[in-house]
Amino acid sequence: MGDQIQFIVEKLNQEPFRKNYNLISFDSLEPLQLLQLLSDVLGEIDPKHAVDIREELPEQTAKRMLNLLGILKYKPPGTVSDLSAFRQGLVTGSKPVIHPVLHWLLQRTNELKKRAYLARFLVKLEVPAEFLQDDTVADFNKQYEELMEAFKNLHKEHEQLKISGLSTAEIRRDISAMEEEKDQLTKRVERLKKRVETVQNHQRMLEIARQLRLEKEREESLAQQKQEQKSQLFHAEQRLQRAQVQLKEMQHVVADSKPESLMKKLEEEINFNSYLVTEKIPRETESKKTSVYFLQKVVAEPAMTQADLTALESEIDEVKARMNQLIEKRMIKYEPTDSKFSMYRQQASIISRKKEAKAEELQAAKEEMSSLERQVEQKSSQAHELEGSKVLTEDEFKQYVNKLRSKNTFYKKKRLEIAEITAEYGILQRTEELLRQRHEALQQQLQAIEEKKGISGYSYTQEELERVSAVKSEMDEVKGQTLDNMSEMVKKLNAMVAEKKASLAPVIKELRQLRQSCQELTQECDEKKIQYDSCAAGLETNRSALEQEVRGLLEECAQEESNYRYINCMKRALEVQLQRAKEEMKAYVSPEPQERRGAVREQYTRIILEQENLGKKLREKQKVVRESHGLNMKQMKMWQDFEQLMECKRECFLKQQNQAAIGQVIQEGGKDRLVL
Repeated sequence: MGDQIQFIVEKLNQEPFRKNYNLISFDSLEPLQLLQLLSDVLGEIDPKHAVDIREELPEQTAKRMLNLLGILKYKPPGTVSDLSAFRQGLVTGSKPVIHPVLHWLLQRTNELKKRAYLARFLVKLEVPAEFLQDDTVADFNKQYEELMEAFKNLHKEHEQLKISGLSTAEIRRDISAMEEEKDQLTKRVERLKKRVETVQNHQRMLEIARQLRLEKEREESLAQQKQEQKSQLFHAEQRLQRAQVQLKEMQHVVADSKPESLMKKLEEEINFNSYLVTEKIPRETESKKTSVYFLQKVVAEPAMTQADLTALESEIDEVKARMNQLIEKRMIKYEPTDSKFSMYRQQASIISRKKEAKAEELQAAKEEMSSLERQVEQKSSQAHELEGSKVLTEDEFKQYVNKLRSKNTFYKKKRLEIAEITAEYGILQRTEELLRQRHEALQQQLQAIEEKKGISGYSYTQEELERVSAVKSEMDEVKGQTLDNMSEMVKKLNAMVAEKKASLAPVIKELRQLRQSCQELTQECDEKKIQYDSCAAGLETNRSALEQEVRGLLEECAQEESNYRYINCMKRALEVQLQRAKEEMKAYVSPEPQERRGAVREQYTRIILEQENLGKKLREKQKVVRESHGLNMKQMKMWQDFEQLMECKRECFLKQQNQAAIGQVIQEGGKDRLVL
């Protein structure tokens, strides 16, 4: 309380109040003076309240102050009865009421000035509903609300501009810089005009340049339109791909399932959607509406300080503590039947929470699946743009890999064959070269012999005739063999076709039967698989539900066990305390003095007596010290004076010694001079 009054006095002595109070003069103020001081402080916050309270009635003064304190969001401590006492104390000028109000106002004067300024424009006038039935009044009220909203927006912009740090000096510098830049640009344009005027046909050239600029702008707009159309085409292709994928999935689902499974899936989806529509989404919508309502309410109110926030947090903690106490009382008052119902309620709440959690997990999984599908579509479209080919599916990719493997083995085989042929080709080429060299040598020898005999060219003519005859005979043989081979080949093929037909007829018949049985077995396998999947899913859900229930029961068991141990510990502690109390009572009531001395009460009584005796001794000692305090202080002062006197004598003695030493040195110097 002393710190509070000291703070109030310091603030009142500063600008703009200048009251020149001290703690005593402030504490001795009359109630009327305190009220006038409070009115002056409120007048500094809001100039409308700078009035002399002697010129108005006490009820009007209290009403005016309470109204302004309510606008400033001052919260007096205590309950409703304390509020009535606060009003009464404000009317009478009570110090316990006025001092906290002054302390609160002087702590945050600037902030409260801003709040009072905003309250002049943001405190809404309450118009009765019957007056709003009039169209003119309703229109004025609507305009009033619109102007209030406009004022809010303007004030927010003003505060943001203040926070942003833009000063008028910076804005002026920017404006002057832009004006200088504008002057430079105008001068540059004038110089360019003068330079262009000397050129022939400059008007026509300017017109052509203008047309060129217009055409470039048109080209840019057309390019932008082209880009937009490309993006639209891309989005349309994506939608088409999504539709095709959905169509394939639906076809796959229809092809691989039966009407019963489809109906079951549809029922599950309908149940999930109905749960979302009837329970989850309305609950979330209601919570969102309430949060939006509270946020709008918070936005409509003036800004809150840290002190207001701490006060609200303390109120919230108090309300939570009261709620916990009420819940504990209610749990204590429960009967066994109510406990059974509470167990069922708890199980129902657990099941509902599990249901909500699973619904949220399913919703998140669906959203993740849709996002992954969008990513797959984007990647496929990017691959299509880069390579120009369609992205393969999983089955197509497997076929493509198998085809690549077969081609790879075929390629390796052919590469080996090519290597062998290349080696053989090298050998044959070398042989051919050797034979050609030998042939050329023999031809040269033969020509030399023919020239010697005088029949040059005979061998060449002979070779040509033999070659032509050989070619003719070979052609005749080939023609005959070809005709014979063709006739034989036709006969063989006809015979082989007949044999194959005869041998394959029973195999084809057996294969048809096997295909039919394979289709039946495949259909039966699909049905069994669907039944197995549904049964496994049901068992899995039951298992997870049972596991969660067992987990919850184990947690409850652990909680109850910890409660049991805590209660046992408390019981033992209470038993020990009770035993000690019984022993103390027994010792206190006992007629034997030995046992009574061992009692705690007797021990504490002895300690109290010892402390009282010690206090008496200390008080006597204090009395002696007080009596001898004056003499002791006088004696101490005499000793201090004596010490100063001795210190002064020591300094004088040291100075005298120094002067004697200096004189002796001077005399010795004079003697030395006389000797010289």
